[in-house]
Amino acid sequence: MYKKLLSLALLLTLAILLTSGCTTGKETEEKVVWRIGHEEVAGGIQDLYCYEFKRLVEEKTEGKVQVEIYRAGEIGGVTDYLEFLQGGLLNFAILNPGTTSTTVPENNIFYNHFLLPEEEDDIQLFLRNSKAIEKLNEVNLQHEMKVLDWFFEGHNAWTTNRLVRSPQDFKGIRIRTMGSPLIVASYQAYNANPTPMPYMEVYSGLQLKQIDAQVNPVFAIQEMGFYEVQDYLIIGKQDGFFAATVTNPEFYEALDQETKEILTEIIYDLNDFIFKKQRQLNEERLEMIREASDIEIVELTPEERDVFREAAQAAREVFKGSVGEEGLEILRMVEEEVANIREAK
Repeated sequence: MYKKLLSLALLLTLAILLTSGCTTGKETEEKVVWRIGHEEVAGGIQDLYCYEFKRLVEEKTEGKVQVEIYRAGEIGGVTDYLEFLQGGLLNFAILNPGTTSTTVPENNIFYNHFLLPEEEDDIQLFLRNSKAIEKLNEVNLQHEMKVLDWFFEGHNAWTTNRLVRSPQDFKGIRIRTMGSPLIVASYQAYNANPTPMPYMEVYSGLQLKQIDAQVNPVFAIQEMGFYEVQDYLIIGKQDGFFAATVTNPEFYEALDQETKEILTEIIYDLNDFIFKKQRQLNEERLEMIREASDIEIVELTPEERDVFREAAQAAREVFKGSVGEEGLEILRMVEEEVANIREAK
């Protein structure tokens, strides 16, 4: 509580000092400061995204807008960043569905295993063109979150202390997950024992045998060193890690039309930039893991993935029970759009 109050006090002070932070009209030559927070450490995909955002904003506004970046834990926890955004103390934030789903359960759509396309190019195509995502963004707007874009950070992979090639192999394994009921239900459907734990405690949890496994994209597994204290890295492509670029609706509506157009162009360019970066970073980090350890890297066969796919259907019911009619319609639309992508191949 003390840390949270301190963080609020800090951002309130910033808000007072940077009184020009929400003005972008041509009538003033004062420097404008936009503040963006994200959930990862230095060098992570969200960090790369934010620094490219900063570069593009400052370049395209000819320096009239300056961008300040706040990484995970620098001014509060990730749930604090959501509150700061809704309260107008942050202008932008990069948030994952696990952070926002307590407010918008429909955002858990991304955690339904084996729902979205499996090929990365198809995932980007889906995110760019999906009417279901447009409807999801409308739901978020009802909760003081204007989603500018969703982007992909890579498939989630498992690291474990014993080989897992089927749901039966997961029996008894304590796997660290986020606290989302849908994620918990997914691993219960695989016979595992899902164990929510703060992200920054995962390494010590694995090292001290408090947990037996964890799930994250490859880049995070490398940068956090999880592979150092695990025996297997298992690629199942059951789901991916997604994040949203979110802004405060009141802040956005106060922008002049020219600035809105600049922002739209930047966000579109960033989607391509970060898609290429995540692919490059995840490939490089997987190679770094190979070179730095003797962890066994396992890629599930299509037949093995089909067994997990069938088991995952039980968790789909948890999602359906957590959302209303809008959420059910979003799920129906996603299933239809993904089926169309697969049929077109």
